[in-house]
Amino acid sequence: MHLPKFYRLTVTERLQLLHDRGILSDKDFSALNSGSYRLDVETADRLIENVIGVFSMPMGLGLNFQVNQREYLVPMVVEEPSIIAAVSSAAQLIRGSGGFTSVAETPLLIGQVQVLDLADPHAARVELLRRKGEILALANQQHPKMMARGGGATDLEVFLRGETAERGELLVVHLIVDTRDAMGANLVNTMCEAVAPLVTHITGGQVSLRILSNFTDRALVRARAVIPLARLATGTFAPEQVRDGIIGANEFAAMDVYRATTHNKGIMNGIDAVAIATGNDWRAIEAAAHAYAARSGRYGPLTSWSKNDRGDLVGELEIPLKVGIVGGQVESNTLVSISHAILGVDSAAELAQVMAAVGLAQNFAALKALSTEGIQSGHMRLHARSVAVAAGAQGENFEEVVNELVASGDVKIWNARRILEELGGTAAPSETIEVLPPDAPGPSGAENAPVVDVGSDAKTTGFGKIILFGEHSVVYGYHAIAAPIGLSIRAQVTRQESGTQLITPGSDSLASAESDMLMHVAALITERLGTSKQGMRIEVIPSIPWASGLGASAALAVAVIRAVAHCFSITLTDREVSALAFECEQIVHGTPSGIDNTVATYGLPILFRKANGARAAEFSVVSPPHPIPVIIGLTGVRSLTAHTVGLVRSAWMKSPTRYDAIFEQIDGLALAGVDALKRGDIAELGDLMNINHGLLNALQVSSPQLEALVDVARRSGALGAKLTGGGGGGAMIAIAEEDRTAAVADTMRKAGYTTYVTEIRAPSQPPATDLVTG
Repeated sequence: MHLPKFYRLTVTERLQLLHDRGILSDKDFSALNSGSYRLDVETADRLIENVIGVFSMPMGLGLNFQVNQREYLVPMVVEEPSIIAAVSSAAQLIRGSGGFTSVAETPLLIGQVQVLDLADPHAARVELLRRKGEILALANQQHPKMMARGGGATDLEVFLRGETAERGELLVVHLIVDTRDAMGANLVNTMCEAVAPLVTHITGGQVSLRILSNFTDRALVRARAVIPLARLATGTFAPEQVRDGIIGANEFAAMDVYRATTHNKGIMNGIDAVAIATGNDWRAIEAAAHAYAARSGRYGPLTSWSKNDRGDLVGELEIPLKVGIVGGQVESNTLVSISHAILGVDSAAELAQVMAAVGLAQNFAALKALSTEGIQSGHMRLHARSVAVAAGAQGENFEEVVNELVASGDVKIWNARRILEELGGTAAPSETIEVLPPDAPGPSGAENAPVVDVGSDAKTTGFGKIILFGEHSVVYGYHAIAAPIGLSIRAQVTRQESGTQLITPGSDSLASAESDMLMHVAALITERLGTSKQGMRIEVIPSIPWASGLGASAALAVAVIRAVAHCFSITLTDREVSALAFECEQIVHGTPSGIDNTVATYGLPILFRKANGARAAEFSVVSPPHPIPVIIGLTGVRSLTAHTVGLVRSAWMKSPTRYDAIFEQIDGLALAGVDALKRGDIAELGDLMNINHGLLNALQVSSPQLEALVDVARRSGALGAKLTGGGGGGAMIAIAEEDRTAAVADTMRKAGYTTYVTEIRAPSQPPATDLVTG
């Protein structure tokens, strides 16, 4: 079930939402809201021995699960952070691909009766099998209600296991019992006790152990998910890399017992959490799972990941899961009862199907993280929470500060204070201004160094951008329309004794050549501003994804130029900032049009035309009559503008007449777009965007991922959708009627894409703030 922004609500708000949706009854809502569900010491003293207190664990909800075309909210009890977030994120991605399919066998338990001291073990085995009906009837007399519900002892097996040390051949009788919706341990043990005297009489041997087996390989569950290749892309990794990384990680587990153990532990992170929440014996479930993983004589992974003929990722989990939805635990523990009410399963088999889906989702999340950015990024959230506390975040602001810290990639106290102040909170007081992150060596005298104020104004900011019309043709002197977005890059500069340090969070995802370009950009800026011999530390604070087509390099250049100038009291006009940023763009992109640095500097929607010959670059502000919402979607595939610009230039040089004709058509769309923007005619804008995208496709700068995302937007109600920026991946934009904008963005997010909603505004209108929607 999907509950948007559930994590951003307070606990009280979450409970109210569940109550309003009819998921929590009045009674359960009251119990959770008041805390009356908690186990008291007196009750605990009656449940186990030597009680000294009651131990609590957090309980949360796994979201977005669709199993066998049914929606579920999955209660999970677990103390380890990131598990519920990871499984919910994985479930959301898989849900957009059709969800999980899961099949559970009839859940059977095995009761074992050990027989020793046999005169003729083979004859005893034959006689036991001949009198199977009699033994089963005796077993079923112990639980007539189970028989009435269609369960009970259904079969008998007899095995000779070999010679014991002193008591002859070991004979084992297996009672096969269908326990229906009960866990069934006590039921099976009772049956084993009941048939023991009859087994003794039939065999002439001595019955010893009479107990169930927790190796529940007669209660297997299989879960499966198929994830289209395009949905696997991330901001740093192509979808093929993600898919092949997951498959390779699974192969590693199949070949190495050390990896397989941790691999399966990850699966059980999810399954155990649901088992505890629903009052099931998680220890028995663990034992069965690991025994099943070693059934071949070699311990291996419980999941398999492969690709199908279309190249899509296919995940499968097969695991023994004997669980129950009735019995003492459910009836005696209020919180377990509430968990079952939230989950809403009708049988033990259905619960097992959901649990298997949770295990597969957990495994997918872990393997995806491990094979891409690494597991450490998840653990950074733990650090972010402690940093947020140190910065003074609390109440409603706490989770938002944590989320933004993690998203920024710079989990530092100074950054947490900045985020908290932007949210309207009050940062914890500090005796000195924190300039450097606590885990980095600080320059001498840093505590007295001037610090750039990154939150008060635009003195140290470079704006991100979208291009509405005119990509690529703008390089050849034609018109383009671009607008700023709320995503931006800020910079903070402190003086130090010598050398220039450039700290760019998230740049570890860039290729080494790209990282070198950033260093060249910083060197050019300090040289042009006459500060190259001054010692300084430049820290970049980005909210624009790198290599996304949203103008990150230009925004970085503008932010660093302004921050260095501000730190060293250098006065620059916006024109001078933009001109220097253009030089920086030449390092990064080779032959930039100038549009990115212009928007990054001025932060205004503009009609732009680059310099050509003696003509200087020209731009004019485009003012819509009212804010126009624009949806931004990221394909997850890195976009390198220099690469796509180079491809178009090569094609243009071969056929200049043909390509000039395309550029002229795009130019006409841009000029028509100015009129539509000035009128606020979003229907006309949508039509023009669709045509522009088709022409960009003709230039061969689109990609399968962009086409898929554009198609999602249009099918969900967008009036127009097109790529924005260089293409080849990166970002696209869509426009819809105001009452459809949120729905289009939500559909794109459910399809697994990172989405934002921004607005094109006139200079006189209040500044836009982007809403991150997924």
